[in-house]
Amino acid sequence: MQANKRLATVVLGLAVALLAPAVLAADEAVGFGESIDQLFGVLVGYLYALTFFDVLGFIDGVTLPFAVAWLAVGAIYFTFRMGFINLRAFAHAIQCVRGKYDDPKDIGETSHFQALSTALSATVGLGNIAGVAIAISIGGPGATFWMIVAGFFGMAAKFTECTLGQMYREVRPDGHVMGGAMEYLSKGLAEVGWAKTGKVLAVLFSILCIGGSLGAGNAFQVSQSLSVVQQSVPTIAENSWIYGLIMAVLVGLVIIGGIKRIAHVTQAIVPSMCGIYILACLWIVLSHVSMVPAMLVQIVAGAFTPEAGLGGIIGVLVVGFQRAAFSSEAGIGSAAIAHSTARTKYPVREGIVALLEPFIDTIVICTMTALVIIITGVYNSPETADLVANRQGAALTSAAFGAVISWFPLILTLAVVLFAFSTMISWSYYGERCWSYLFGEQSAIAFRIMFVVVVFLGSITSAANILDFSDLMILSMAFPNILGLYLLQDKVRAALNVYMQKLRNGDFERELLERD
Repeated sequence: MQANKRLATVVLGLAVALLAPAVLAADEAVGFGESIDQLFGVLVGYLYALTFFDVLGFIDGVTLPFAVAWLAVGAIYFTFRMGFINLRAFAHAIQCVRGKYDDPKDIGETSHFQALSTALSATVGLGNIAGVAIAISIGGPGATFWMIVAGFFGMAAKFTECTLGQMYREVRPDGHVMGGAMEYLSKGLAEVGWAKTGKVLAVLFSILCIGGSLGAGNAFQVSQSLSVVQQSVPTIAENSWIYGLIMAVLVGLVIIGGIKRIAHVTQAIVPSMCGIYILACLWIVLSHVSMVPAMLVQIVAGAFTPEAGLGGIIGVLVVGFQRAAFSSEAGIGSAAIAHSTARTKYPVREGIVALLEPFIDTIVICTMTALVIIITGVYNSPETADLVANRQGAALTSAAFGAVISWFPLILTLAVVLFAFSTMISWSYYGERCWSYLFGEQSAIAFRIMFVVVVFLGSITSAANILDFSDLMILSMAFPNILGLYLLQDKVRAALNVYMQKLRNGDFERELLERD
């Protein structure tokens, strides 16, 4: 405990020391922010051109980024390869999360519920609030349909990667777990004769994950939540760096404790914030229940609008899949890091728990947000045109709630801050694990300091460039990850067959009786 306190003091002291010049020279912070923003813009421009090239460039009027196609095809393939595990194991997944099969004697650092909460805290966040609003403002109501479809297929991809995360995790002598795509890419591919390729893919994944944690899991969260806080707190609107500094200190206090402290915090935050948010969405939907049938028709029609032609349909599909991927992270490989820490002797069981994430995150919460956005019409309202143009998704969602519940933007402001905070602390762990994989456990403190500093920088850079950079890093993680899933799919399918046979035979029930 004393060691942790000393470590916390060092990290926060260094972070504040690094941020102090910008804080003390607040008038210069804007100029500094513009410089950072310009660097982001140049970097994004080059990397976006290399990574998100159009695979349908030979068809006029139709654009399909390779990253989105790669994710979509992978998710659909694994749904069929794993025998629609997202349907046939859904009820069993709920039993596992409720703790029916938990055994404190199993190796690991967290329970099934804590691992799910940690992974959900990284996905249930501003992607659900800000990302959905951005998707609908770009692709219209039809984007909602493709987000739901992407969430359904993403459940199988999530199952596959999190099962592998458990299979190839490494338990260190001190009890800490090192697991995730970097482990199954290096070790798993070595088993099938692709050792050098696996090592290269593991290093590439780690670099991209570190970038994703600093972008999507950090700066994007700060930037989008700031856009909402500024509407409620005038002081923050004039001095955005204050919000960045406060969040930097709070995040630093939590991430010092590692996965166990992060799991305890997310276990407390995630269920309550999800419940409050869903109830508010249901209030608006039910109060406009007469509009729901026409709205559902609008969503489906928007997904297959004949007037839009093939190019328009694919355009809406791409927006839906891209936002769903950013929200649920299915196929990205990040959640495998959290689920590898769960206590279980059956890797498949944790994979089954993990398939609940895209369902909760995308099919339930993203759909709720989309319904509110469409009902209120803020996505194409002249009054909110500036928010749409500047891609201030969280602020757009706040405007939607405020149009129906005048006082709710205050509650949403708190929810947004909690969403952002929980996402940041989970992604700090993802980035730290990848950093430690590349540079060793002893260097983890350097990443924590850098992460805290980037929290502050996120408050003074533009949302548009941060969003592009976040998409780039997050979606690019799918390249090495899904390639590894393809090469290791037989191991997952074989383990799944054995597990499901045991489930049908009642072996797990007998284990419970013997343990009791």
